[in-house]
Amino acid sequence: MISDPEVPLSVRIRGALPDLQPAMRRVGEIIVADPARVSGMAISVLASEAATSETTVIRFCRTLGISGYSALRLALATEMGARDRQGPDVENGDIFPDDDIDSVVKKIAYADTCSVADTTNALSLRDLAAVVNDVVAATRIEIYGVGASGLVAADFQQKLHRIGMTAFAFFDSHQSVSSAALAGPQTVAFGFSHSGRTIDTIEPLRIAQSRGAKTVAVTNSPSSPIAQLADRTLFTAARETTFRAGATGSRLAQLTVVDCLFVAIAQQTFDRSIQALEDTRAAVADLEARQSGR
Repeated sequence: MISDPEVPLSVRIRGALPDLQPAMRRVGEIIVADPARVSGMAISVLASEAATSETTVIRFCRTLGISGYSALRLALATEMGARDRQGPDVENGDIFPDDDIDSVVKKIAYADTCSVADTTNALSLRDLAAVVNDVVAATRIEIYGVGASGLVAADFQQKLHRIGMTAFAFFDSHQSVSSAALAGPQTVAFGFSHSGRTIDTIEPLRIAQSRGAKTVAVTNSPSSPIAQLADRTLFTAARETTFRAGATGSRLAQLTVVDCLFVAIAQQTFDRSIQALEDTRAAVADLEARQSGR
């Protein structure tokens, strides 16, 4: 569970949804669908809409680390007051059959913008700094991810390789576990999984950890298996609209974490990183010049 009070409440609720019991999940889904409306809603109305009891709503609040329903409404109202709105339909973010193309574009833009902003708010600077220090000291970086998360793993590997770090990204389950079996104390292993439940990512991370590697999870679900397994977890806060689950929203949030990691790592290895970037740029430019001269 993300408990940092600086993290917007709606972000904390969204991340907790997969791990809540069905009745509490319904309460959370109503809140994240329209937090502004819920901020002015009586507890009896929310309980009725969620087809549950007021006691369950109170239990939901306490599960999120909130003292009660009044405190939840106040937190939501504060969050909504601090957020620039683009209109209720845009803020809702979901896409409906009768939306025109203008609404679709605005909703996608809003969801993507919020995914990036909410992720930076949810990101623990202490954990980020610790991960950066571990990577700088490592002799090998292993990166695991499949599907959309695999694309992010590849991007992270490419970035690290450009600044001279020994990094490998794996998307095949057999290659992942084989690589993890060769990890050691000087290895840092990353697992990218939006849901936090992707076994093809969890298993190599577990094996790498058993070999003494430091492990890092990047996930949207604080209570997920991968978050519970990893030594450190960097949380994302993706907003996904209809037709986009597990794709753009999660990928943008993960890429935001990757960019924060990469820039902080390059900053700590400034001279080496600058030289590596110059060398790789020169190599690419020379290749392009040779190709254009054919």
